[in-house]
Amino acid sequence: MGWKETAEPVLTRMPSVSRPEGHVPFRRKLGWTAGVLVLYFFLTNIQLFGLDAGTQSDLFGRFRSILAGSQGSILQLGIGPIVTASIVLQLLGGADLLGLDTDDPRDQVLYQGLQKLLVVVMICLTGLPMVFAGNFLPADPAVGQALGIGLTGVQTLLFVQIAVGGILILFMDEIVSKWGVGSGVGLFIIAGVSQQLVGGLFSWEALGGTPGFFPTWFAILTGSQEIASPLTAEGLQALLLGQGQLLALVTTVLIFAIVVYAESVRVEIPLSHARVKGARGRFPVKLIYASVLPMILVRALQANIQFAGRILNSTWNQMPGWLGTYSNGQPVSGLFYYLAPIQTRTDWMWWLAGTAAEPWQIIIRVGVDLTIMVIGGAIFAIFWVETTGMGPESTAQQIQNSGMQIPGFRRNPQVIEKVMERYIPQVTVIGGALVGLLAVGANMLGTIGQVSGTGLLLTVSITYKLYEEIAEEQLMEMHPMMRQMFGSE
Repeated sequence: MGWKETAEPVLTRMPSVSRPEGHVPFRRKLGWTAGVLVLYFFLTNIQLFGLDAGTQSDLFGRFRSILAGSQGSILQLGIGPIVTASIVLQLLGGADLLGLDTDDPRDQVLYQGLQKLLVVVMICLTGLPMVFAGNFLPADPAVGQALGIGLTGVQTLLFVQIAVGGILILFMDEIVSKWGVGSGVGLFIIAGVSQQLVGGLFSWEALGGTPGFFPTWFAILTGSQEIASPLTAEGLQALLLGQGQLLALVTTVLIFAIVVYAESVRVEIPLSHARVKGARGRFPVKLIYASVLPMILVRALQANIQFAGRILNSTWNQMPGWLGTYSNGQPVSGLFYYLAPIQTRTDWMWWLAGTAAEPWQIIIRVGVDLTIMVIGGAIFAIFWVETTGMGPESTAQQIQNSGMQIPGFRRNPQVIEKVMERYIPQVTVIGGALVGLLAVGANMLGTIGQVSGTGLLLTVSITYKLYEEIAEEQLMEMHPMMRQMFGSE
């Protein structure tokens, strides 16, 4: 008996959000999406009961903008368990160890059930160390005394709350995917990064030690904030890297422009309908064909490595120096230092930041980060395309089922697949590597609002894709015949 037969009774009974039986009107989709977004913001503001807020430390740290959620809230884990479960499934599926055919309805149910089960496992593996190890989510002893459950009881209560939050965000993502527009994971990333970005532009209070861009320049221009002359090295540095944040503004605008341009670069394969004369279309193979979602998997993998390092450092009294030496919760030497991604300018500008690391150590760290992001981006892009039905074979079958064909070629799935193989694999690798390169460059230069470069990159690309999906939904709503033609009914 194989693993599928053994696990089927459990996996098929995993709770799930039912799919709509027919077409969901566009307005209703927007309603579901907006409702989930409001619920997300609401949950990020519900603080954990029993938490000693004065001594907590964010275990995700600089990865927070990518993993969404909010430190100390019921959504403490954010989308971390969902993304980590996806990484495991992508690797198992890429190595063909699952033996699941996602075109088979039965295997689809097993795959979705396995994903939910893995998310629950990841919630436990991530949440338990946060609560019971180190000082990341410290329990308040006063609450334990008041309730008569002791410190361990309060810790258990904290874990139950963040576990419930992890389950809620799993089903919120499923609701958006089935009943709304786009994906819940992308929506939550947009929500979190947008908050930081708007705050970084307009906030009068200090964010990360620096007020917003416009309030800062208002103070500079009105003379209420002094700044050194830009003709001096000190003044130029203050304008570009310090109070003025000019380099951060340029990087932010540049990321917007590059991503929008890259999303518009595509190879369009002409299509014509086999039965409806004059009905023509195009299948676009974008430069960023796999989108930027595989980049979440790469960064989440790095986040989990750093997560393990901080847990080991907090629980292992004599952790070997070759593994890592920590200062203020961040690795400053050892293996975990070299595996830590470059997040800000201070991580690599040793001549300005005065970091303890030697220049050669920083160069190695930058090289490792660049290698992981470029190669990892390409690999996960390939996995993503194959597991989401975007590969040449699946695409050819979709075109065949829609009644379309490539002019000048026989109407045969194998023929269409061969044409797709000329473009999709190459574009997938190039696009994945390009996104990885952009993410590292954006992190090194810094952005407005202390947003990580990767977070901004993801937000711009996901927003652009969301705009395209909304435009497509509106088109389908205006022309019902198109839904029947492309199988959307």
